[in-house]
Amino acid sequence: MSQTLLVTGATGKLGRLVLDELLASGKVAPSDIIATSRDTDKLAGYAAKGVQTRAADFDDAASLDAAFKGADRILIISTDALDQPGKRLRQHLAAVAAAQKAGAKHILYTSMPNPETSVIPFAPDHLGTENAIKATGIAYTILRNGWYMENLFMALPHALSEGKWYSASGAGKLAHIARTDIAKATASALASGSSESATYTLTGEKTHTADEVAVLASKVAGKPLEVIHVTDEQLAGGLKAAGLPDFIIPVVVSFDTNTRKGLIDLVTADAGRLSGQKLTALDDFLAASKAVLLG
Repeated sequence: MSQTLLVTGATGKLGRLVLDELLASGKVAPSDIIATSRDTDKLAGYAAKGVQTRAADFDDAASLDAAFKGADRILIISTDALDQPGKRLRQHLAAVAAAQKAGAKHILYTSMPNPETSVIPFAPDHLGTENAIKATGIAYTILRNGWYMENLFMALPHALSEGKWYSASGAGKLAHIARTDIAKATASALASGSSESATYTLTGEKTHTADEVAVLASKVAGKPLEVIHVTDEQLAGGLKAAGLPDFIIPVVVSFDTNTRKGLIDLVTADAGRLSGQKLTALDDFLAASKAVLLG
């Protein structure tokens, strides 16, 4: 018997990739997929393929109740509400409550590595959501997504243009993973039909320091790139001078702090095990992204 699969945040970068993977797999009928978003007009292409599209606003509990109705397996993709303390967790808790009210048989959630110990300000949002899901008594799959390779685009293009990359990550390492590999693993978990509860940490297959990433990026771009190691305070000052909003500066700095402290220095085989596919290597990803790196 087929199950109805629901994806929240379906117009987002990860949500769209998950939908694409579900459809490409040939294992799930489009009519068994529900894609939700605040703006369903942006999902017209999926609706044309037979996917059910429903309006859902994480700040509107009634819309979540209506959108989640009849869904057996619900993927809650974490929101990006970082501008107001506590807002993201409130949104997630509303989604968890709606999933329980809808009678969902399985809840999947995109979290982060080691939210119990991470120094990143929004780690408590993820841990609080994980705990709320577990408290429902519904079977769950927690997907603790590692640091996207695409996140390097926040710094590398500008750094390559200047020849200098300011980093407070020190000698800390992390195993970057491509968003597409996260999507493949997520889609596989969503469509698996599993009734067991499990927590997976999705990382790449190899860790790198900022200096090692710089060498790879420099080779691809054909430009020199020197990593300038700075303190958290110096990095924050530079970000402020660059015009970043005050609320986001501590978040960006915390990424480097978290790396420097070794709190994301881990490698697992979970992503490849879930998707059944080989993961993208960082050097291959950068080579395919040369145009982006060069701006």
